[in-house]
Amino acid sequence: MGVPVQPSRKIRIGVVGCGRISASHIHAIQNLSGEAEIVAVCDTDPKRLSEAALKTGARPYGTLEALLADREVQAVSLCTPSGMHPEQGIAAAKAGKHVITEKPMSVRWEDGLELVKACDRAGVLLFVVKQNRLNPTIQFVKNAIEQGRLGRLHMVSSNVFWTRPQDYYDQAPWRGTWAMDGGAFMNQASHYVDMMTYLGGPMARVAAQTATQARKIEAEDSGVATFQYQSGALGTLSVTMLAYPKNIEGSITLLGDRGSIRVGGVALNRIEIFELSDSRPEDEAVKSVSYEPTSVYGNGHQPYYESVFRTLRDESPALVDGRAGLVSLQTLIAIYRSARERRTIELPLEGFGEVVYAR
Repeated sequence: MGVPVQPSRKIRIGVVGCGRISASHIHAIQNLSGEAEIVAVCDTDPKRLSEAALKTGARPYGTLEALLADREVQAVSLCTPSGMHPEQGIAAAKAGKHVITEKPMSVRWEDGLELVKACDRAGVLLFVVKQNRLNPTIQFVKNAIEQGRLGRLHMVSSNVFWTRPQDYYDQAPWRGTWAMDGGAFMNQASHYVDMMTYLGGPMARVAAQTATQARKIEAEDSGVATFQYQSGALGTLSVTMLAYPKNIEGSITLLGDRGSIRVGGVALNRIEIFELSDSRPEDEAVKSVSYEPTSVYGNGHQPYYESVFRTLRDESPALVDGRAGLVSLQTLIAIYRSARERRTIELPLEGFGEVVYAR
């Protein structure tokens, strides 16, 4: 079973991987210093490890095994390349640590399933970071959808028009590889795939095309996907890392028979259309929930960690557990299978129901 969490004590976190995304995790946890503390950090790069230890005051470890042997660590945050998440998460589960993994939880469907099963067997909790769900813009829209104000959904469309120059991929040998990273869909657009189901509902089938047009990487730098939802609604997702000269758009538009909503900006940070048939006084708040993000990661890591800590203290269910993480993972895998096999992929994928519903 997992290391017990006592409500009266701070939750003790070990951060694994001290690269680019770890800064958002460290910042969020440090801002919640009354609830949790970083007691250990791990990286194979001595320079990054030293900098993270200095920033956090945590014990530095050069290997995951050494960090997992630290009995004080109750939960690990995996900020490593995506292809490493399943193996590291399974090792953490076997060591009795709760697992918080960056998106995507895996780049392979079978590995994602096994990670969920391993955490179940070990009796630890698995969290998949989907911080964009907690953007104030998305929460505002989600509330309206749950109240039925959009009516019957007809279409969902999302665009991710960002730029990642060649030197971004050249910074680390794992970037843009199939084994460790994936491409524009799996890496950069993962949160938008999540939004397609979080706001639009479960999908029935997926068809996609991908292309590597300009970047020297294994995976794709651009792609398009079409979806049919179980409700009968249709969806589209267009993704590229070739926008010039900077990130242009990260948006989602939802069209129903009682309203139209569009959340845009560069990272779902601005409500640009909110036209519903039943106008209400509380809709005036639409003007105040939009914000300017400091990066495409948005501002959701801190509230996401707040939700994780509430779940670890048994105060509320997980916002995005391993099973919820599988929902967007299967859509991503279906996109790649469709592009590779040139056919429509039916959902759910094999093994999904077994893992999601059988405990």
